Amino acid sequence: MSITDHKVETYSKDLTLRYPITVPFSGDKIKITFDNFCGTEDVSIEEVYISLGRNGNEIATDTLKELTFNGNHSFTMTAGKRVTSDEIDFTVKQNDVLMVSFYIKDFAQMRSSVIATGPLSKGFYSVGNQCMEEKLPMDLTRNTSCFYFLSDVYLFTKADNHAIICYGDSITAQDWPDYLMKMYLKNQDNKVAIVRKAASGTRVLRQYSNITYESYGLKAKVRFPHEIPVEGADTIIIQQGINDIIHPVGVEVNPFRPMSDLPTVQELEEGLKYYLDESKRHGLKIYMGTLLPIKGWRTYEEFREVMKNDINEWIRNNEDAVLIDFDKAVRDDKQPEAFAEGYDSGDHLHPSAKAYERMALEAYNVLNDK
Repeated sequence: MSITDHKVETYSKDLTLRYPITVPFSGDKIKITFDNFCGTEDVSIEEVYISLGRNGNEIATDTLKELTFNGNHSFTMTAGKRVTSDEIDFTVKQNDVLMVSFYIKDFAQMRSSVIATGPLSKGFYSVGNQCMEEKLPMDLTRNTSCFYFLSDVYLFTKADNHAIICYGDSITAQDWPDYLMKMYLKNQDNKVAIVRKAASGTRVLRQYSNITYESYGLKAKVRFPHEIPVEGADTIIIQQGINDIIHPVGVEVNPFRPMSDLPTVQELEEGLKYYLDESKRHGLKIYMGTLLPIKGWRTYEEFREVMKNDINEWIRNNEDAVLIDFDKAVRDDKQPEAFAEGYDSGDHLHPSAKAYERMALEAYNVLNDK
């Protein structure tokens, strides 16, 4: 959960949000958490329904069930807090699509959300209360990659099923966790859920205190304690740190990005060590991914390349985490500071879809000792 970009349309009313979620394995009960972690005002939700999904935003209306919250159909999230529904009997099996639909009746501050993309990540919003409609009306509906308030879906399942948390910044908010989930879903008796906890623009050591960049999210010691307690999770993959290196440019270029924000290598290592220590405290097995190539990015400088490489060597030699060498998987063999051919999205920072699939394969192989 992070901060939505502050625009004039920060408030919404009379709006239905509908999100499809691919189910990793069978279960017979569900509860859902809604989170107003980044909100500065209370937010009320009028009603919430779950159902099985079909194509696009269509639902199987004969499976529709309304959720309650402490016995009530509507609920209010106070600023900074989250609310979890009562558990409900609802049978799902692997590869089903669970559709979550909820209606915001009165003006609500749309500040707590996360942007996520990938083949399994999509959402819809529609004007009016459309929660019980089989298909959202085309003329009143748009797609969205912004997941407002919906934070966690808890599935009551077999004890040997478990979750892997993928934690990071925009690299992880984008496609590779979805591709990783798709790899697990190929197993007929899959026992793994991929839970993404990632927010674009986030840094390990800093966060912005201005509305221009506040959507770049919260720093480690604010985000991590809130995001990491996940029921059923026993493993975490951490891939973060590049924004700490590439964001600072100096106040003469950008008044909100002073060079004083640039950490030393040691300071960034200490920030990453915080993740390791907290993950251990939660009993999680830790995997850590190296930082990706940045040659050609608009703030690229030799000193940033050196710093990135120093951090990667620290990650490669750290005995407290299992290495997933994302950098080695996607870099050019002859020019290792740059992406391999076909692996650059075009901005020289974010991978292409092909590269995200390669990252997922690398993670899958390491997680399964292949």
